[in-house]
Amino acid sequence: MADWPDGVGRRVLTQTDSTMAEAARLAPDLSGPEWILALSQSSAKGRRGRAWSMPRGNFAASLVMRPDGPVEQIALRSFVAALALRDALIATGAEPESLSLKWPNDVLHYGGKLAGILLESLGDGRGGVVHLIIGIGVNLAQAPETAELEPRAVPPVALGRAISPEAFLDVLAPAFAAREASLVTYGFGPTRTEWLAHAARLGEVITARLPSEEITGTFQDVDETGNLILETPKGRRAISAADIHF
Repeated sequence: MADWPDGVGRRVLTQTDSTMAEAARLAPDLSGPEWILALSQSSAKGRRGRAWSMPRGNFAASLVMRPDGPVEQIALRSFVAALALRDALIATGAEPESLSLKWPNDVLHYGGKLAGILLESLGDGRGGVVHLIIGIGVNLAQAPETAELEPRAVPPVALGRAISPEAFLDVLAPAFAAREASLVTYGFGPTRTEWLAHAARLGEVITARLPSEEITGTFQDVDETGNLILETPKGRRAISAADIHF
């Protein structure tokens, strides 16, 4: 772990309910950021409270941190995490051209879902954020059964390389630290530009499913606040959160 970032904790658990829940429990007593890796989870979850399937040998970890910068930058860590994941996957042997980034929080491998990212915040009761928890799941060893997927979801794929979750964490943690330092130092601009360079389906027609409507349009951009920009028959729409279907 020669490249492990200074001041960042590393905790490996044989089993837990979920790394997100464990991070939330530990957060008040931590003196600095910490990665929490679990080799097995009994109640893992993804976005919108959905179950996250974790076959043995796959990667599941959460980073708990006190985010620097203004409140509006906090959610931008999903882009930081996606780029860090791409860096780590390439460093462990994935072909760069095989990887693409699906807004807002997935990493695709040859078009299939390889990894997902989940952000949760712990507030101070006054609208501020005390801790941010970034959960990351990667199908290192095997993909979940497709019967567990929601309709129209991107089919899961596995990396197909022999790397342990612990070894992958030792590559991901410094990659995230470098991308985080860029965000804090230079703002979202460079992160946004780099993310867009690897965005899945940029310039193509996609569908954004919101709780009350579906919006179909051409994926034009991600704006300076991280919103997805669609060009639709009714004009440009900025979307802050949605499920995206190709």
